[in-house]
Amino acid sequence: MITLLRGGKVYSPSLLGNKDILITGSEIISISDPGETDLQGVDVEEIDISGNIITPGLIDSHVHITGGGGEGGPETRAPEIKIENIISSGVTTIIGCLGTDSVTRHMESLYAKAKGLEAEGISTYIFSGSYEIPTSTLTGCIKRDLVLIDKVVGAGEVAISDHRSSQPSFREFCRLAAECRVGGMLGSKPGILHCHVGDGKSRLDMIFRVINETEIPVSQIIPTHCNRNPDLLEESIRFNKLGGSIDFTAGLDPEEKNQGLISIGDAIQKCINEKANLDRITVSSDSNGSMPVFNEKGNLIGLTIADQKSLLNNLRYLIHKNTLDIEKALKIFTLNPATCYQLKKKGRLFPGFDADIIVFDSQFHLTHLFAMGKKMMENKKLIAQSTFL
Repeated sequence: MITLLRGGKVYSPSLLGNKDILITGSEIISISDPGETDLQGVDVEEIDISGNIITPGLIDSHVHITGGGGEGGPETRAPEIKIENIISSGVTTIIGCLGTDSVTRHMESLYAKAKGLEAEGISTYIFSGSYEIPTSTLTGCIKRDLVLIDKVVGAGEVAISDHRSSQPSFREFCRLAAECRVGGMLGSKPGILHCHVGDGKSRLDMIFRVINETEIPVSQIIPTHCNRNPDLLEESIRFNKLGGSIDFTAGLDPEEKNQGLISIGDAIQKCINEKANLDRITVSSDSNGSMPVFNEKGNLIGLTIADQKSLLNNLRYLIHKNTLDIEKALKIFTLNPATCYQLKKKGRLFPGFDADIIVFDSQFHLTHLFAMGKKMMENKKLIAQSTFL
């Protein structure tokens, strides 16, 4: 299938201006000035998107694709994500993970769900493990998973500074980081240790100790939920300025605090004020994970579920509120996660890269979406469909 997108304003995420994009199969073949591409005599679908904005598909690096939660009992287990939710959120690539529950959720199901979503049209990767150490794996150890399992990019989300963590020792945490390091090298993977950080007072202490007391590089560990509270945000910015990458969790409402989270807008503004490196900041949705509320005694007093649409809502908010210009805002949701997790041919619009493309109207509402060159949304109408509705 050959598709030609004509005349849209292209952000690669750097601004390229009005361009035509030629897609063949799953790849971008060329990006050219309007009218330059001559395809006479070739069977091609031409789509006029002049007046619209074209960007790379969003990358969501923290998604509970098999559902998360369960902290309030079996009835509070969140449902699996559906392809319709993913596409309508502008997402074309996800990294799936387990969470608190590694008893009724397990690695085999996570891998199978990732393969299923891939068959339905999007690009998928996974973390081995869950909250606890020792971690859940597919082959018996993280190192082997990284070398032998195609979709595994690291270990996570491993919980620290949280009453739900396994309270790992420093030695256990170091050993896991080392396995990620060597497994990543042997498997040509990033080998990221992806850490859930809770409200505990130790915050990033364990991570700083690894960086200061071992030879493991700062790039090996990425903490998430870094906008959970002001003290954690402050430490996360310090980690970022040492060369580390940090991940913020998108709130359900960009303008309000959700379960105590600092809004993405406020977190990014603080990063700007403190001269953090924006190239090492990502935002993920935590979609289909539960968002439990605990009191000071650790008792569950409330529960909601994260929604992947929060990713797109927060991107739109950052742009509309002029917190960041379009290019810088897009990088946080596209190129930055592709770089952090070494997702080849992702995060940019460039010849030879995967044709993961979204089209927005002038107000940044989705109109079209292509994942791996396959049309999944057209004129705001969802085409993608789950195998079982």
